[in-house]
Amino acid sequence: MKIKEIICKTALSPSRLPGLEYSLNPYRGCSHQCVYCYVPAILRIPYPEWNSILGIKKNIPLVLAQELKRKKPGVIGISTVTDPYQPAEKKYHLTQYCLKQIIRHDFPISIQTKSNLILRDLPIITQLTKAEVMVSIATNNETHRKICEPGSSSLNNRLDVLKQCADIGVNTSVFFGPIYPTLTENDIIDLVSIFADNKVQEIMVDQFHLKPGIWGRINQIISSNQDLLKQFKNRFYVDTTYYPRITNSIKRECIKHHISFKQAFPK
Repeated sequence: MKIKEIICKTALSPSRLPGLEYSLNPYRGCSHQCVYCYVPAILRIPYPEWNSILGIKKNIPLVLAQELKRKKPGVIGISTVTDPYQPAEKKYHLTQYCLKQIIRHDFPISIQTKSNLILRDLPIITQLTKAEVMVSIATNNETHRKICEPGSSSLNNRLDVLKQCADIGVNTSVFFGPIYPTLTENDIIDLVSIFADNKVQEIMVDQFHLKPGIWGRINQIISSNQDLLKQFKNRFYVDTTYYPRITNSIKRECIKHHISFKQAFPK
């Protein structure tokens, strides 16, 4: 992935997401290469550019330091557009440097990631009065994950994040989505049970959003696996009851395990 260092004028943006007052995105672009990513469509950035050019906002910790002095305290969502712990963070430490500024003012944070690199920063995160780590999980099938989100961490690595956070008392949640249309109700039972064992407090559920261009990418990338393609196509366009059924199954399992349930984009 091509790296491009850029200068940002602002660090904190107002957030429209429930429970978040601000969003903080240290990077522009993403190396996870998730076939279902709808961010480029929302930001009007060509998908190939989003996945091939990573913008490094090299001055964002300094800009953030100034903004925190005058902003009203509120929950900061890290990161609402792109993963704050994608591989470039190992070198540039922008998310880590931003966290060190945030602890000086003790703003509450909610971090969403697919990467176990976040474990590096747990000693910083635990210094905050209020912090939540949300791990994104969309499937329990590693073969399917490697096809649809090749640059992301494995399921085992993500579950390890939940476990290590739980072991030290950091609040955790799961962004369960976009749910792959290959998941069965038995898969749901198994996964929610695993989440409960790792003391997840909330599960936020989302389905695939076929923004312009997304189905074309899915069709192209998984066309070599005709069985997988058939399942995707059937549950996107034929079996319209699939996602309501799966969502209800998740809700039932959450009630059973005393986990809070939310839909990411309720109608």
